[in-house]
Amino acid sequence: MIKIETCLTPEILSLHQLEGKIAVVTDVLRATSCMVAGLNAGVNSVIPVIKVEEALEYQKKGFITAGERGGVKVEEFTIGNSPFEHMQEEYHGKDICMTTTNGTVAITEAKKTAKEVIIGALLNVGTVAEYLKEQNQDIVIICAGWKGNPSLEDTLFAGALIHRLQDQAELTDDASFMALAQYQQANGKVADVIQNYASHAKRLSGLKAKSDLSFCAQEDYCSILPILNGEAITIKKN
Repeated sequence: MIKIETCLTPEILSLHQLEGKIAVVTDVLRATSCMVAGLNAGVNSVIPVIKVEEALEYQKKGFITAGERGGVKVEEFTIGNSPFEHMQEEYHGKDICMTTTNGTVAITEAKKTAKEVIIGALLNVGTVAEYLKEQNQDIVIICAGWKGNPSLEDTLFAGALIHRLQDQAELTDDASFMALAQYQQANGKVADVIQNYASHAKRLSGLKAKSDLSFCAQEDYCSILPILNGEAITIKKN
């Protein structure tokens, strides 16, 4: 049986043992959704970094820079944190360096000790689940949350993933049971729950990003598996 635990915010990641386990990092609104959407559309790779200054160094090397602070595009960057920007044809085949308030921090922390880091979003949750079934390894789902606090949308991703794995898995912590219960309570209306109740969804609505919300809340939009290889996230090939 696959053992699953869920970390609801990177602030408590130190309480989880990642050694020898696969880490699945999610930031539904919007970092990992941007990564999945961009890579699916033709972006070559994404390098996640924590600081704006790091991204600007990559910009000097010819990288596209992407990301936000507080939900707002960093002024010096090429693009922000909308999946529609990342899917633009002009970025097909390009390498992007991204930094965000929550998502890239979670990825950077996960890669320090995890056996493997997978990038998950509702957009590719089914593909992530199928890969994890094949690997049959213990898993830690890491939710990026919002500024150290848990977020509804990331918890729902955890629940969606656990729902697809539960026949082959043992849930080892209450956070995983909570995530699964929350997903089941949504009763097939995850997008509605996110848009109506998630606090970050309300923040993004105020930033005129409503179209991002409905897009990021889609389950199984695509079938790619982004994986961290060294410093870069790329699509895992069969």
